[in-house]
Amino acid sequence: MNQGDRYSGEASTLQDDIAHRNFSIHYCMVMSRILAPVNTVVYGGMTHGRNMNDQLTASDWLDQGLKTLAKDGFTALKAEPLAKAMRVSRGSFYWHFADIAAYHAAILARWHEVAAEQIIANVEAASRDQNPLALLLRRVFSERLMLERAVRTWASVDPAARAAVQAIDRRRLSYVESQLTQAGLSAEGARTRAQILYWAFLGFALSDQQLPKARQQAVLDELLRIAAS
Repeated sequence: MNQGDRYSGEASTLQDDIAHRNFSIHYCMVMSRILAPVNTVVYGGMTHGRNMNDQLTASDWLDQGLKTLAKDGFTALKAEPLAKAMRVSRGSFYWHFADIAAYHAAILARWHEVAAEQIIANVEAASRDQNPLALLLRRVFSERLMLERAVRTWASVDPAARAAVQAIDRRRLSYVESQLTQAGLSAEGARTRAQILYWAFLGFALSDQQLPKARQQAVLDELLRIAAS
């Protein structure tokens, strides 16, 4: 082979190599646009170019969980049906919670917050010129307590839920007792009356049959009389 033929062959090989590289780069760019959204949604990292954590927070999952718990019971608190209800992948769930047990623990903690601490805080804030205990009784005896029933049903078969129920019972009783003590009752009298009022609340919460409004108001008036006497 003469020198001209050798240079011509090398030039041809170089051109082929350049063409192959250009095709490879173009192929990778096209496939990255096709595959990236699929892969990232499956694994929960990104969705439509945004971090899934920016779209759904842990609080969003807990709020959905409380709604689901009240409506469908504790057996519905699973990643897959919750994700479907929120129209996201399960990756979003596992971004915020290590596993379903961690989620259940967070649900019970959130229930304590909304069913005890927030109510007490709201009553305290609104009671500057009113009796806090009267405000509390009017509030809780005017609500539909589906979530309360759902958690207590859960507690009948689950130790963690049972512990959460026992903790919220202690917190609520302690608050009612403190209000009765401030009203002038002895410690023993306040403890006894707080228990009576709380038993009335539990009976109301767990009852499947609502009273007519007039009858319910008469019961509430009598409870308010007991609390104030």
